[in-house]
Amino acid sequence: MQRLTPIAGALAAATALALSPVAGFTQGVNQTLERIDQLQQQAPARQRAMNLARNTVVKLNGGLSQYMPAACMFASGGSGGSCLVSSNDQGFLFRFNGGAPGWQQLGTAPTTTSEILISPDGRTVAQLIYNGPLR
Repeated sequence: MQRLTPIAGALAAATALALSPVAGFTQGVNQTLERIDQLQQQAPARQRAMNLARNTVVKLNGGLSQYMPAACMFASGGSGGSCLVSSNDQGFLFRFNGGAPGWQQLGTAPTTTSEILISPDGRTVAQLIYNGPLR
C-alpha cells in the first residue's frame, strides 16, 4: 500500500502538467473573445467615422462631380480598410488619396491626399490634419 502514495502523487503532478496548457489555451480564447466583443461594439462608430471622413473630404474637394476618394473609403465591411490608419481613444484616423471621378478605375494617379481624425464615437470631425496636393 505504500507504493500507492508515490503513484498518486505522480499522477496528480502529471494531471497538473497536462492541464496547464489547457489553462493557457482557455486564457487565450477568452482574450480573443473579449477582443471580438470590443470590435463588435466599436463597429457602428467605426462605420460612422468612415462615412463622416469620406463625406467631409468629398465636400471640401468640390463634391462627387469633381472628386472621388479612394475605394477603401467605400468598403463597408472593413470600415475604412487600408485607409483607416489607427483607432484609439483619440478617435479614428483616416489617410487616403483621391482624384477626379474614375481615377482608380482608369488607372490614373490620384491628385489629393487627405488625413482626417474623427471622434471616437464617429460623430464629429476632431481635426482635419491635411487635405491638399498628393504627398
